[in-house]
Amino acid sequence: MSTSPEKAAFEARLRAIGAARYHDKHPFHRMLHGGDCSMTQVRAWVINRYYYQSRIPMKDAAFLSRCENPRLRRIWRSRIEDHDGGLTEGGGIRRWLRLAEAVGLDPDYVASTRGVLPGTRFAVDAYVHFVREKTLLEAVASSLTELFAPAIHENRIAGLLKHYAFADDAALSYFRQRLNEAPQDVAFGLAHVLDHADTFEKQDAAAAALTFKTDVLWSQLDTLHSAYVAPARIPPGGWDGREGVTGDLDDQPLQGAAE
Repeated sequence: MSTSPEKAAFEARLRAIGAARYHDKHPFHRMLHGGDCSMTQVRAWVINRYYYQSRIPMKDAAFLSRCENPRLRRIWRSRIEDHDGGLTEGGGIRRWLRLAEAVGLDPDYVASTRGVLPGTRFAVDAYVHFVREKTLLEAVASSLTELFAPAIHENRIAGLLKHYAFADDAALSYFRQRLNEAPQDVAFGLAHVLDHADTFEKQDAAAAALTFKTDVLWSQLDTLHSAYVAPARIPPGGWDGREGVTGDLDDQPLQGAAE
């Protein structure tokens, strides 16, 4: 099916946002994928990223609570199922906790979110509020960072397998599963935005929503880098590098961690 020149130009505009602003370019990800993170830094990433993972179904539930179109609800609710899974098995959140266990963390500690950085909470909570309060078009557009996710998942799988002893198929099952799930989400979300952003004003709003979401993702890595890489200043409430660790404490104590 052919795409109109107007839609093609708008899609190119959206893709350009990802090309310029997606968090695959952040120094922390380059460290992680290149094998330059200590296990403390890997664990800090797992702990903080869990907060984002755990809030994805909450923001999708907020979206559904405002959606009057049954067809859109039927399509969108699969995203909650992808992350929450069934009553006893499956789901992205459980797969993330498998990763937590593989890197030597107590999954119950990670799920408690006790050590999550204040900056992570602020950024992720802002995303949930955005989806709850903005138009449905803007909410869908904010999800389009998924357009750029497959490449980062592939690089992450390859990098973790190459550089870290904990990495195996079970530990990395979250990322492998997202490679299967994301294309369907992306196809629907992109088509929805291209169809419904039918004025210049709506296109500007959709582009701004996608930009906002890239800022949310980038901000999470900024706060992580500041706390655990440089200047390694852990804010009050941030994980101290020891609590919840079940594996070897194979790093030096973190600067700024509570004594």
